[in-house]
Amino acid sequence: MHVDSAERLPVKIWAEDFEEGALAQAHNLANLPFVFKHVAIMSDGHLGFGMPIGGVLATTNVVVPSAVGYDIGCGVRAWATSVQVEEVLPVRDSIMQQVRSAIPVGFSWHQKPQDDAGLFYDVVGNASFPIISANHDKALLQLGTMGQNNHFVELQKDENDMVWAMVHSGSRNLGKQVADHYNKVAVQLNAKWHSAVPKAWELAFLPLDSEEGQLYMAEMLLCLAFAKLNRQRMMEAVKKAFDHELGARELLTEDIDIHHNYAQLENHFGKNVVVHRKGAVKAIGTVLIPGSMGSHSYIAEGLENPDSFKSCSHGAGRAMGRKAAIRDLPDASQAEEMRERDIKLYGGGRGNEWVAESKLSYKDIDSVMANQADLVQPITKLTPLAVLKA
Repeated sequence: MHVDSAERLPVKIWAEDFEEGALAQAHNLANLPFVFKHVAIMSDGHLGFGMPIGGVLATTNVVVPSAVGYDIGCGVRAWATSVQVEEVLPVRDSIMQQVRSAIPVGFSWHQKPQDDAGLFYDVVGNASFPIISANHDKALLQLGTMGQNNHFVELQKDENDMVWAMVHSGSRNLGKQVADHYNKVAVQLNAKWHSAVPKAWELAFLPLDSEEGQLYMAEMLLCLAFAKLNRQRMMEAVKKAFDHELGARELLTEDIDIHHNYAQLENHFGKNVVVHRKGAVKAIGTVLIPGSMGSHSYIAEGLENPDSFKSCSHGAGRAMGRKAAIRDLPDASQAEEMRERDIKLYGGGRGNEWVAESKLSYKDIDSVMANQADLVQPITKLTPLAVLKA
């Protein structure tokens, strides 16, 4: 970790080769009038909208919708099976094809509303949830569906050749609608108040004690619950495929589920603050840190480092943008590399768009882990066996 002290408050950076545009965004964060203590940038940090992905921002009495992001509650869920690799490989294709049939991906949704397990009880017509209420019907079609780009379902193996499953998805269109609405409200109110925060920074805020701030927090928290249930339903589809092919097995562990786009009230350095984690994970207890497509992922233990506001990276982090990757990376060599390592790709986007999620598009996950050795302790290293992409 190194400290950039060029602005009003310092920026603590765990990332190597932190790009100039992302550093400028971090400087903007450090100059916000309501930022607390310092800004933290995780080892996977890179350019985002308004705030770097991999950024952690603590504020006093305000919430910044763009510092949470547009896929509210996006996260990762992992399941340790009781099945060894040698048992799974012969039925890998069948398992993944069943998963692919059960989980709509990208812009696809379920054809019928899904059971929300009481999640939206008393939401429709409730004045505390205006955006979710308006999008309730669509949301019921999206439970158990996977987004585009870096979202995935993956089969993996650990160092003992035991099989794991991992899913990565968020709140789908529901979270985007909430994020869009409240960011626009924040921009309008900041203009009305002649806010000292420049509009060009894309960091419009809402006072936490305002009606708008309270509404955003309430709807954001429900989006977190929706995203977690979404991942649960996806994992249920994976388990059903395993059960169909291999018979019911006793689980070794309960599922692990973490999210990485959210804001919540926490106490740090003796003060109650709103901690925004945008592409960052709360590093308390067990955390999941997936790599890129074709690279390792990690199960780790958070070290609760106060300098990072008890946070760590949420993944490998992009090394280059999607458009640049599609334009510049040789997709043939990427496919060959995965074939040589016997990693099966299912789906993969239109044309060569899948190459934007290959490991050459991302930072090296082992370097990312090394750079945050004071934030997390690796427990289990997972190697991919099969990947489902939109």
